[in-house]
Amino acid sequence: MASSFKSNDTSIADILRLIDAGAVQLPDFQRGWVWDDGRIKALVASIMKSYPVGALMFLEFGGDTVRFKRRLFTGATKDATPDYLVLDGQQRLTSIYNAMYCHTPVPTRTDKGQEIERYYYHDIEKCLDDDVDTVDAILSVPSDRMVKSNFGRDVDLDLTSHEKEYEKQMFPLNIVFDTAAWVAWTNGCRQYHGYGNSEVMQRIDDFTSKVLTQIQLYKVPVISLDKETPKEAVCQVFENVNTGGVSLTVFELVTASFAADDFALREDWEGDFKAGIIGRRGRMVKASKLLSGVTSTDFLQSLTLVSRYWRLLSEDDGRAVSCKKKDVLSLELGDYKKYADLVEQGFVQSAQFLGEQRIFSTRDIPYSTHLVPMSALFAILGKRAQDSVVRKKLGRWYWCGVLGEMYGGANETRYASDVTGFTAWVDDDERVPDTVDRANFYPTRLLTLQTRQSAAYKGIMALVLKQGAVDFMSGMPMDFTFYNDNPVDIHHIFPQDYCRKQNYPRRRWNSVVNKTPISARTNRVVKGAAPSSYAAKIIHDGHVSSDDFDRYMASHVVDVDLLRADDFNRYFVERAKGLIRLISDTMGKAVTNLDGDDVVEGFGAALTEG
Repeated sequence: MASSFKSNDTSIADILRLIDAGAVQLPDFQRGWVWDDGRIKALVASIMKSYPVGALMFLEFGGDTVRFKRRLFTGATKDATPDYLVLDGQQRLTSIYNAMYCHTPVPTRTDKGQEIERYYYHDIEKCLDDDVDTVDAILSVPSDRMVKSNFGRDVDLDLTSHEKEYEKQMFPLNIVFDTAAWVAWTNGCRQYHGYGNSEVMQRIDDFTSKVLTQIQLYKVPVISLDKETPKEAVCQVFENVNTGGVSLTVFELVTASFAADDFALREDWEGDFKAGIIGRRGRMVKASKLLSGVTSTDFLQSLTLVSRYWRLLSEDDGRAVSCKKKDVLSLELGDYKKYADLVEQGFVQSAQFLGEQRIFSTRDIPYSTHLVPMSALFAILGKRAQDSVVRKKLGRWYWCGVLGEMYGGANETRYASDVTGFTAWVDDDERVPDTVDRANFYPTRLLTLQTRQSAAYKGIMALVLKQGAVDFMSGMPMDFTFYNDNPVDIHHIFPQDYCRKQNYPRRRWNSVVNKTPISARTNRVVKGAAPSSYAAKIIHDGHVSSDDFDRYMASHVVDVDLLRADDFNRYFVERAKGLIRLISDTMGKAVTNLDGDDVVEGFGAALTEG
């Protein structure tokens, strides 16, 4: 049989026999069977008409490169060491195996997702009628083999015995690949109708030759991968052939690999709700909601960085620090067990660090991907990450990545570069990591930062908070406690309705230069009024004194005199300059191109003064 799997076309009958014997199984990362009743009938109809149903892809089992836990197909009961695992074709093969080979009801669903069990039949007469759609010649009946109506009171079709099947000329589909069984059934049907009934005899003969025989001869293209195929190739191949479904994740492949050594990675990550076990993800989210967006792949990437870093330092095994797909897939269970707790704490410490940067919610995280190398760094640095000198370097590295917008593309290479670069920088001030060295912020970028979709936009708003912004009306620091107790969002300082009425350019009034974090209570007072008007109202209503209002507004990098004068243009230029100084101080480098023509045009000549 092995040689037939190497050929392009393989009999579906042979594949089903191997599935039934346990010689063809599924890798543990394959998802459960989900095809509904309608899709099963459509698949059977395609096979009846000898239409192609797509190629199958198998992986030879037993290699040293890929070790996956395997499982039987739904409906199969005979376990054995398999010859092959199915990489692509699980849904099709499970549907065919259950509907056309197993003698038990097929677990499936309605088109609305309701779970049902069905047996499938060929309506012989309809199968031979060219005017009937092939799908309509396939009947699915409940597991009791009776079709009922009128809320179950009326029986419209009863197929509970062979005699009743013979009477209605309904051929049970699950014996189509059992030659002895279907010969016995067709002979029984002939006998039931009397051998002298030429019409029925001819119909059975035609059904046998035109339907049953054709199904038994049906072949599918099979592509077999050698058992020494690397895991990363298996993952890539699966994604290439499974474009119509959910992509296979690295986590699922590693889960299957660890399962071969009896380690339940999914349970370790997700926990077990029924058993009351909280997994790593649950513990991390409980520690900080900022970690609710961390994925299982993020965790494995961070752990791979840590593992490869320490291997390189302690063993010098020649492999550079890296966390690309092939590196994560080569992660060993021993390394996972060794570093998982450290990396988990690394993520928790990263969330605490983000809080220190005045990032309090997941939607305000500039780059969620930044958590991968950051958590690895906390895991590697250990207690050193709490030292003031190291903490300041972490802050500069982080903000250079955010404001320099260094984490917007494919990041695996940067992850590795930052881990090795930063750890070297901790011990040698001259060895500045690439992210810090190359990061730049151009002043005109402020004009294009219009929504929180941008990492730099989120970063600048967090910097405003970090440098001491307080609420306009209460004077309370806008820290974690304030955020928890008060709805806060980013709003316009010169309100947008006011700016529209004044015909100010949208690219200015809607940019980050004219925005700041404001509590919902304060924003209700600001509304669409001119700044001079809402300032007067806040003071007049006794919310705050005039001097305190000026001080509170100044904490948002605002020139209060220009604000009170409703001088939008000069206010805009001064705030842009203030934000640029803040960005420059945070990144630890001068912001360039302050004298460029585009800056002058964008902000006004005053931007280059002083």
